[in-house]
Amino acid sequence: MPAIPAASQMLGRSLVSMLALMAATVGIAADAWNTFPGGDGPGKGKQVVLISGDEEYRSEEALTQLAKILATRHGFGCTVLYAIDPETGEIAPNEQKNIPGLEALREAELMVIATRFRNLPDDQMKEIDDYLKSGRPVIGMRTATHAFNLAKDSPYAHYSFNYKGEKKDWAQGFGRLVLGETWISHHGHHKHESTRGLIAPGAAEYPILRGIKDGDIWGPTDVYGVRLPLPGDSQPLVLGQVLTGMEPDAPPVEGVQEGAKNKLAKNDPMMPVAWVKTYAINGGPAGRVFTTTMGSSTDLESAGVRRLLVNACYWAVGLEDAISASSDVGIVGEFRPTMYGFRKDKTAGIAPTDLR
Repeated sequence: MPAIPAASQMLGRSLVSMLALMAATVGIAADAWNTFPGGDGPGKGKQVVLISGDEEYRSEEALTQLAKILATRHGFGCTVLYAIDPETGEIAPNEQKNIPGLEALREAELMVIATRFRNLPDDQMKEIDDYLKSGRPVIGMRTATHAFNLAKDSPYAHYSFNYKGEKKDWAQGFGRLVLGETWISHHGHHKHESTRGLIAPGAAEYPILRGIKDGDIWGPTDVYGVRLPLPGDSQPLVLGQVLTGMEPDAPPVEGVQEGAKNKLAKNDPMMPVAWVKTYAINGGPAGRVFTTTMGSSTDLESAGVRRLLVNACYWAVGLEDAISASSDVGIVGEFRPTMYGFRKDKTAGIAPTDLR
């Protein structure tokens, strides 16, 4: 039998240690999350933690598929976390207070987050807070602009999407400070007007857009409203063209539609749907951020969306030179994403193991 390379042995021991730490700390079985060890590829040795938890956009489906692509085709080691019903162990999109396994952030080199209005307990929020204070990179998807809605007496209340407290630099919470925007509005007509991605002026040569051209990015989710210009050193990469229908070849909306709430011409100006920036917590080290207001599970059916997210992961961890315009971003395994919409049931009826 051929000898196992020392680097592979070290990676395996690191993964086992991380899983043991997580299980021991939270006191539950490791089947509350999914772990995908990295194969060969430029990301080998890099650990990514992907945090799902929303009622509407099937983040548990989207992030699991993204993790499979990153691990299988690009070498990243990935751990996917879920909102879990503590009684049944099932994925529970409406469970606001429990995402087990956040201890994995201690060893992570990238956090990808797609939560919505979570009110997590202090011990779980501390793991996220410690990660951000270290200045490590963040990727935020769709509802991550309004990732948290914590109790006012929580020591992490400043993470809330609508925070107006004494910490002035945290106004409007994690979304605004770290990602660049909080929840503002549906700019496109929700469930009626889909999104086509157009390269932002001056951004065509940015590494994250390698292999992507106008129209490659499309999703059935609508464009979110943001305030222009985006704050700080934010640089828009992709603009969201609002389409008249729910197909990739639908024509763009022209002018202001009758009955529009915001009275803005929907495509003049267009809203950014992907941008980069940096963040720093309390004057600490600066970290890279990529934010996209796309990212439902159905959006990942678009190869352009998948390439955008995979490229962003490379960039976030400093591997921009390894981004290839022709890299494989194909779906791994069976992927039949559920159309988005609010869910009333306590659980999704599946466990993390069902998504492996």
